[in-house]
Amino acid sequence: MELAEKMQAPVAAINAAKAVIDETFTHYLGIYNGKASEPNVSEAIETSDCLLAIGYRPIEVTTGDFTATLPTNTIHARGYAVDVGDDNYQAVTLREVLRGVIDAVPQVTSRAPRRAASPVAGRHADGSAKLTQAAYWQAIQGYLRPGDVLYVDNGTSFVILGLKLPPNCTFVGSINWGSIGYSVGALLGALTAAPHRRHILFIGDGSFQVSAQELSTILRHDHKPAIFLINNGGYTIERGYLGKAEPYNDVANWAYADLPKVFRPDTSARSFVVRTVSDLQNALSAPNDTMIFVESIMDRFDALAAVMNSSNKGADLDYGPRGPQRRENQLRPST
Repeated sequence: MELAEKMQAPVAAINAAKAVIDETFTHYLGIYNGKASEPNVSEAIETSDCLLAIGYRPIEVTTGDFTATLPTNTIHARGYAVDVGDDNYQAVTLREVLRGVIDAVPQVTSRAPRRAASPVAGRHADGSAKLTQAAYWQAIQGYLRPGDVLYVDNGTSFVILGLKLPPNCTFVGSINWGSIGYSVGALLGALTAAPHRRHILFIGDGSFQVSAQELSTILRHDHKPAIFLINNGGYTIERGYLGKAEPYNDVANWAYADLPKVFRPDTSARSFVVRTVSDLQNALSAPNDTMIFVESIMDRFDALAAVMNSSNKGADLDYGPRGPQRRENQLRPST
């Protein structure tokens, strides 16, 4: 950020590094993820005449299923090595390299900043209307505060990558290795390490069922996270890969909002079952002086474009254009 400020240069992040760059920073563009990027982000990265890639690791989930196109003259700076064209420099420390570059480059004052794309947005829904993914995430955007610790599990909750985070937030996710259920255990660990911060978990019913028992330990230690669980009957992101209505993408329907009482009968946790926009607003207004558990019930085929486009493209990558995912209707993104 200091280098970008001095050079008046735009800076982007990959999805696994969300919140590493302050998203309110003047020169922050957004997330670069190949063809899954916002147009202004991909245009800035892919047409740059001098791109500095810091710690960039290209795998399918950080490149939009290998659609990333970095300029051929990209400078790759890693922990202890730097590639500049055909030259490779070993045994150099990234921190020292960046410090030297910052000190060496002149201060630029004339370049106009490029703004990050607008976060998930839409019309304000009727309070009595059935809750949709679009209305849900629009409301969540307004719920976030500076300093929050945010957790995301694999699946529909990846929509959080499109939200604009306030300053000093920490993002915790298993993006690189796709470990379903990771976030509940991660929540327990970070709550123990930093109980003074507000912790918010975004998770789907399928991911939650993998490691739900960690909720018991969270309650036993009287931690106070806000847990937002989407109950839509299964693995929505997998429906976009293969088997839109197949039973292997379904999960048993638990009474999720009852679980705090099941795991700790004397708990003071506040639980909500949300079916409408008004229900969600009521849950979001609850004081966070104890655990908040919000179960939001939504249609199993409702998903935003960012998630479904990703899984549809992933199916094409895995199976090819004539693969089994094309033999029946794909799950199409809602608007």
